[in-house]
Amino acid sequence: MSKKIYFASPLFSEMEKSYNEKLVLSIRETYPEIDVYVPQEQGEINDKNAYADSMAIAKYDTEALLASQLMVAVLDGSTIDVGVATEIGVAYQAGIPIIGLYTDSRQQGATNLQKLAALQEVAESQFSYVNLYTVGLIKMNGAIYSTSEDFITAIKDYL
Repeated sequence: MSKKIYFASPLFSEMEKSYNEKLVLSIRETYPEIDVYVPQEQGEINDKNAYADSMAIAKYDTEALLASQLMVAVLDGSTIDVGVATEIGVAYQAGIPIIGLYTDSRQQGATNLQKLAALQEVAESQFSYVNLYTVGLIKMNGAIYSTSEDFITAIKDYL
């Protein structure tokens, strides 16, 4: 039986789709023996010229997620995509390990005194924010990485 990974990521803009394709290609090249389920590749439910109702989408993707041994999730964006956050909750509840990729460059400079002082002023934070509840679910059964290289390398530790 082959190992399966569920790939969770925003998938609606050209930028998101292109980034997902690049990242999934790297995963597949690094781990050719692993089956990677990518929702954006599922034309049956994600062809936006066609129609799939909410229950069909939820059923299709949830079945694929629950059949996986690992979930990998892209956390980048102004906030974690609500669909990705929901999938993280499902994976956590099912006991499926989760690894996240969070590459936001604003997490750098944690020792810069000017950036730290700016935290005391309203609306001047120089750091990014990520939902801590969702992050906590990941960290209780996985880890979060700040580079795609570390993220892809870590997959072997979870399968």
